[in-house]
Amino acid sequence: MRLLGKILGISLVLLGIYFLGKNIIFTTGGYSYSFWRGISADLAVMTLTGSVVSLFYLPEKYKSLGWILAGVSILLIFSGGRAVLAPTSLWQLFVSLISMASGFQLITTGRISL
Repeated sequence: MRLLGKILGISLVLLGIYFLGKNIIFTTGGYSYSFWRGISADLAVMTLTGSVVSLFYLPEKYKSLGWILAGVSILLIFSGGRAVLAPTSLWQLFVSLISMASGFQLITTGRISL
């Protein structure tokens, strides 16, 4: 049973890497139309990443920090007009981060705790 959990964990990590990497293109000058919108999109990605990490890895009494960071990420998307993450949607990023974090938890602990 532990072997099945580890195989599933590795599969989830690889699936998350696939979802994250299949549409990411590194370009220069991607934010040519507005200075603030580029910063807003970058901060939205960072707060969303912090949210997923907080929800999966912090102790139970600090889980509210993860939900606060998710809310801040949503507010940054609305304040910037739109996320300038070129071909990657915010939800695709969210799903890939959750897949990688839960797969890593399955590999290391044998269970997923949210």
